[in-house]
Amino acid sequence: MSKGIYVATIEPNSGKSVVVLGLMRMLLGKTAKVGYFRPIIEDVAAGEMDNHINTVISHFEIDINYKKTYAFTRSEVLDLYNQGKSGYVIDEVIKKYKRLEEHFDLVLVEGTDFSHENSSLELDINMLISKNLGLPVIIVIHGDGKKNRDILDSVQLAHDTFKEEVDVLSIMVNKVNNDAITTLKTELNARINSTDFAVIPKIESLANPTIKEIVKALDAKVLFGKDMLNNQVQNSGVGVMQLRNYITKLKEGSLVITSGDRADIILGALQAHTSKNYPQISGIVLTGGLLPEEPILKLIEGLSSVVPIISVNKGTFNATNAIGKVKSRIYAENTDKINTSIATFEKHVDTDKLADKLVTFQSEIFTPRMFQYNLLQTALKNKKHIVLPEGYDERVLRATAKLVGAQVVDITLIGEKEKIQERIVRYDIPLDINKVNVVFPTQSPHFDDYVNTFYELRKHKGVNLDMAKDAMSDVSYYGTMMIHKGHADGMVSGAVHTTQHTLRPALQFIKTKPGANIVSSVFFMCLEDRVSIFGDCAINPNPNAEQLAEIAISSAQTAKKFGVEPKVAMLSYSSGSSGKGEEVDKVRKATEIAKNLAPHLKIEGPIQYDAAVDMRIGKSKLPESEVAGQASVLIFPDLNTGNNTYKAVQRETGALAIGPMLQGLNKPVNDLSRGCTSDDIYSTVIITAIQAQDQ
Repeated sequence: MSKGIYVATIEPNSGKSVVVLGLMRMLLGKTAKVGYFRPIIEDVAAGEMDNHINTVISHFEIDINYKKTYAFTRSEVLDLYNQGKSGYVIDEVIKKYKRLEEHFDLVLVEGTDFSHENSSLELDINMLISKNLGLPVIIVIHGDGKKNRDILDSVQLAHDTFKEEVDVLSIMVNKVNNDAITTLKTELNARINSTDFAVIPKIESLANPTIKEIVKALDAKVLFGKDMLNNQVQNSGVGVMQLRNYITKLKEGSLVITSGDRADIILGALQAHTSKNYPQISGIVLTGGLLPEEPILKLIEGLSSVVPIISVNKGTFNATNAIGKVKSRIYAENTDKINTSIATFEKHVDTDKLADKLVTFQSEIFTPRMFQYNLLQTALKNKKHIVLPEGYDERVLRATAKLVGAQVVDITLIGEKEKIQERIVRYDIPLDINKVNVVFPTQSPHFDDYVNTFYELRKHKGVNLDMAKDAMSDVSYYGTMMIHKGHADGMVSGAVHTTQHTLRPALQFIKTKPGANIVSSVFFMCLEDRVSIFGDCAINPNPNAEQLAEIAISSAQTAKKFGVEPKVAMLSYSSGSSGKGEEVDKVRKATEIAKNLAPHLKIEGPIQYDAAVDMRIGKSKLPESEVAGQASVLIFPDLNTGNNTYKAVQRETGALAIGPMLQGLNKPVNDLSRGCTSDDIYSTVIITAIQAQDQ
């Protein structure tokens, strides 16, 4: 089941509030704790609340702090995008949403309103947010003033645009004329039959603004009737003719607009309101900044019941135009509109069917930012201590600053403290050196103990004390010994040193886990809409069938550990039983061994890369396979193929490649590429910390 649902639109004035209110009532009928979240809200004055949020959390009495219900204001998002910090926006939205997800059974997320220019940016942001939250989307479109053909085009556009990126649960067409509903439903099903639709009629009472909204829009002063500001304005008319002619023009719910010095119109309209022979009015707007004379005001004040009378500085013409532009909103105090919205939604939407779809929904989308967020949260649950031997490297220091800022791990840097501090200043890195542990091997109080320990472990290999001293003076050996002695939980190196330099001490005295015959590696390939595990792309040049099977099983275990459902593809130049040759036979044998050792594992091989990741090709070549077209763990037959493929995918798609992460060691030691970035180091340290949680 999805833990949330996202309500989005592609246009302003869609009537999205009706859907949000109806959904909230539906969800509260299915589960006890429902949260509410708006990633981006409109700019609001200091001390004020976003109207959407205030309406929902107050009406449904949701126990939630207001500041936790949104991530950014619209201006903040635009500023961050202009600074090139769009990734920060998504990361913060994910973080805030996930915090709510922890405290509620389900969270209703409402997208932006498209009430400003640059709607293409809003559309991109809404799709990006819903995709990175992994939520199914309900799209709301309005049909007000549109012909059926135009509505169908809007629905098609919305469906095709969102469907490319996210899962569309339903499309709801709101504000449709009653006489067009039946025909529109038929045409919608004929045009797009793969998605559920709901058609909601236009409800005039929801479209009518209230006196309160007019007061706010015109910055008006309320003279009388403050307790009746929720009156709905169904019509409006300007009172310029004589009273005997004007009162015949009054309609039910009329808003009377007249100059403030027209006492005859004012009193006549009030009298007509109380008369059984004339319609009731909703209120009176006095224009020009003019007020009735004192005796008239006193007379009105003495009436038992008075409709709202408000005063504006605008002239009659400008005030009338401004009133005509006021768009109705639903706000917390207007319970009539809220109840009408909910009743309309429940009447025209099959809520049971919609709820069932939500319960059974499983998203196949797993974005890199979701993956990175999960990594960070997992590491934070059990903080570990990671040693970084290459303490002088700028990239290592920048990664350290970020790790210290996130408070995700404790760090030891190996090097001379003064030299490290000098580089921090030179590269202008925001790192307080006092917040990390800094050691220099030969000056460490543990140095002699480490030397003796290494000597005892390796004397059977001809190592003497002098050789042990030389070894422990090396940063890689010293860092690895910290792990062996329990003074650190894991090590990340390789930004400067070779893979051999990093791994040799680990193989000498960290050694492999019981049952592990080889050390192998995986990369986490963070593609646009999924995370794939690639192995082995860094360690074993030409594994045999038994080793390949072990790599596959280890990689599947790694995938599961890091939140990726393992579906293993044993890659080769041939799919199924068609190919012949030594290399494809090796992969075929490795697949059989892996299936025998891990019978519950979903594994397919030999299979070609395109058949492994493309559903259409996969089903055409291996139609009965549980893996073809949807593989998440891809095992390459040799290092040549794996290393080149991961680099090709990384460069051509812009994918983030995290790793390599080593598998099979007793304690985690991970090797970096010498071309790594500070972000690569940051991510590798976090996965190393997560590995260390199993020790």
